[in-house]
Amino acid sequence: MIIDLRSDTVTKPTKGMLDAMISAEVGDDVYKEDPSVNTLEKRLADIFGMDEALFFPTGSMANQAALKLHTNPGEQVICDKYAHIYNYEGGGASFNSGISCKLIDGHRGMFTAAQAESAINPPDFYHSPLTSLIAIENTTNKGGGACWDLKELKKIRQIADKHNLGYHLDGARLWNALVYKGENPKHYGELFDTISVCLSKGLGCPIGSVLIGKKELMKGALRVRKILGGGMRQVGYLASAGLYALDNHIERLSEDHKKAKEIGEVLSQLSFIKTVEPIETNIVIFELNDRYSETDFLNQLKGKNIYIIGMGSNKLRMVTHLDYTDAMHDALLSTLKQL
Repeated sequence: MIIDLRSDTVTKPTKGMLDAMISAEVGDDVYKEDPSVNTLEKRLADIFGMDEALFFPTGSMANQAALKLHTNPGEQVICDKYAHIYNYEGGGASFNSGISCKLIDGHRGMFTAAQAESAINPPDFYHSPLTSLIAIENTTNKGGGACWDLKELKKIRQIADKHNLGYHLDGARLWNALVYKGENPKHYGELFDTISVCLSKGLGCPIGSVLIGKKELMKGALRVRKILGGGMRQVGYLASAGLYALDNHIERLSEDHKKAKEIGEVLSQLSFIKTVEPIETNIVIFELNDRYSETDFLNQLKGKNIYIIGMGSNKLRMVTHLDYTDAMHDALLSTLKQL
């Protein structure tokens, strides 16, 4: 038995999802003639109460498109130092949009409205980049699956309005936050100008993210996607997987959260573990004591067919997901206790 907890992207489509994909009605999406894609886009726009949505092959491309729609070259986006758009998208903000990132030293990938406002460059000071966008990530990947407080997000919206800034949500794992906090997705649609949501992480699809937003911004999204190379043809086979996931794989995310918490409880009792980050959703980040080696720990687990991620500086990550079974969970907990 191989236990792969490197990410929630390692899942494979379920039988039900494969059946939905095989029977999908398709067309040429570059011409906007794929009925399954059109249905998925409309459904997600409706779920968040926003105007339009557009299917992308990856979450990074959806985020990069959003940055492009919100900014002009030479401008600046405010984000946390842990933000995915800064750390894990290959420098795309500078390469694709010609913009820089103003990093906030937040807490677990989250910052306050006051921090956001203090990071805004004076618009009449032409020596510094013009601030044009605030971007947040919910849940925070590098922050250990932490969920933002909706009240703080509303305060940041007020700051964005006060300074005439765009407001983007990297919602790659927003589904986890919605389930964990029992929130209404329309509340997010009311706050943000654009939202990217991923279908291939917690929801178990093989491919796909969707950018959702206000009509005025989204009218340029199709052109930007084309420029980035994201136009696809009979992509309804993938969109149908997303439709299936929306019907069948959202509520079950609470099972992933429960298992993650149980992993954290076991880790916190082990003598060689220095700290375990607070666990809200499906990400477990922990740190080994200084006298232990991250590499040795990873290799020891590999020897037992358990795969996790090393983050450097003796920090490691586990991510629970759809394909992480109860039997795997029991085996993992037993193995950890015996290390």
